Amino acid sequence: MLIEMNKKLNKTKYMKLNNLIGLLVVFFLGACNCPQTETCDTKSQVINTRWTKEQAKNWGEENGWLRGSNFNPSTAINQLETWQAESFDTATINRELGWAEEIGMNCMRVYLHHVAWEVDKEGFKYRMNQYLSIADSHGIKTIFVFFDDCWNVTYKAGKQPDPKPGVHNSGWVRDPGDLIFLDENLMPLLEEYVKDVLTTYKDDKRIAIWDLYNEPGNNGLKNSSMPLLRNVFRWGWEVRPSQPLSAGVWNVRLTDLNKFQIENSDIITYHNYQGPEKHQAAIDSLKKYDRPMVCTEYMARRNNSYFQNIMPILKNENVGAINWGLVAGKSNTKYAWDEPIPDGSEPALWFHEIFHPDGTPYSQEEVDLIKSLTLGE
Repeated sequence: MLIEMNKKLNKTKYMKLNNLIGLLVVFFLGACNCPQTETCDTKSQVINTRWTKEQAKNWGEENGWLRGSNFNPSTAINQLETWQAESFDTATINRELGWAEEIGMNCMRVYLHHVAWEVDKEGFKYRMNQYLSIADSHGIKTIFVFFDDCWNVTYKAGKQPDPKPGVHNSGWVRDPGDLIFLDENLMPLLEEYVKDVLTTYKDDKRIAIWDLYNEPGNNGLKNSSMPLLRNVFRWGWEVRPSQPLSAGVWNVRLTDLNKFQIENSDIITYHNYQGPEKHQAAIDSLKKYDRPMVCTEYMARRNNSYFQNIMPILKNENVGAINWGLVAGKSNTKYAWDEPIPDGSEPALWFHEIFHPDGTPYSQEEVDLIKSLTLGE
């Protein structure tokens, strides 16, 4: 959905929030999809161990300019098909990450799902390690995403549905979706999941960032996503991995969620699928937090968000550049969010993605531009 700037925002109102919502005067767009360093959760007595600005900047210097894509192999329709044992496709992962390496990418953002862990905990973590080994062999670090409020609300383990022709992300699933409101035992399970994965990989140099929650509040959930958002940060603090914890801001209207995300993330992450002027305004607004920044979703051609007009800005500002989509496949994200083509014919303009399934670029001009910005870094 397109998030438009409200030019009549009352700045005085936001000064009363200690200027923490200054970013909300600019555009943010989702993809589907504390200045204080210590606070105490009175319920759990867990200390917020958010990084200091110095720690965050040290991480930024160590990792340099991150650039890459949101990645699931072209043979997987969703997170479950990516990670379940019967469909985990190392050959495709290796081949497609090889194409990313060739154009100078060094980071992929990859979604997990608690159900794949729940049915096969050790196997799931083993497959994560396999993925990390493949990515590392191509010089690629990983941003792992735990939870997600985008797309289909129901899901189950096992064989996943076939794609609906011409429909963007027809099989993508939320995590945990409505189950969080229906199963009183789910929150403890999710806590075990997050802590198990974080503890296993808390010091793994192949992991760049833990993205705790993708687009909280999407699909009309709004502040009902706050309890899980608060909990996943608390669980993260209890493990306190060596990698940064973050949850990206994406929607100007979700003021409470945005405030919490900005106050508690080690580094600043955000989504923006708009043109260069509005994207630059978003960057300028977020600079005041004086922490490393990564745009974890951008590039939607129909929306005037191209590699040619956005990626140079991100490089110039030293903002991580993670576009949506690497290889066209079962996710159907070459089709626009709200413009299905029911016969499955080729869209006149691809919405996302860089490569065809055989590895040929959608646009050689785009690939040449990416390589000019990345190779030699």
